[in-house]
Amino acid sequence: MLPIGAKAPLFEAESTAGTVRLADAVGKRPVVLIFYPKDETPICTKQLCAVRDSKQQYAKYDALVVGVNPGTLEEHRRFAGKHLYDFPLVSDRDEAIRQQYGVGLQLLSFLGQQRIVFVIGKDGNIAYARKGNRPTAEILAALEAAETAWQANG
Repeated sequence: MLPIGAKAPLFEAESTAGTVRLADAVGKRPVVLIFYPKDETPICTKQLCAVRDSKQQYAKYDALVVGVNPGTLEEHRRFAGKHLYDFPLVSDRDEAIRQQYGVGLQLLSFLGQQRIVFVIGKDGNIAYARKGNRPTAEILAALEAAETAWQANG
């Protein structure tokens, strides 16, 4: 897993909201990357529904929230449509993004990639990196700290 302070790898990938280009956000807004194992599983659904339900809190920071896993765009579209997710779910079919961010596979690899949340500050550096289904308040605190650091250095 990439450490805090590391430069976030830029990527371009197809998503449920069109092409996501990380370079378009860096320098302008923070990014929350949520690597999650699989669509339509209980914990993944709960995790992404928490993002959906906290939309206004993320908007306070103008944060771009992106879900990433190796599912197909069609699987992501069904999942997003069923649960009314209005943030992009990226299809990382070749797992290149997962590998760039050092997101490993679960012990039983057929269960998919690990669950990791990254917050990328406006400066393009990793400001937060934690495994598991992280509480919204914790992610928002990381966004706040990244914004404070950006303002202090900018």
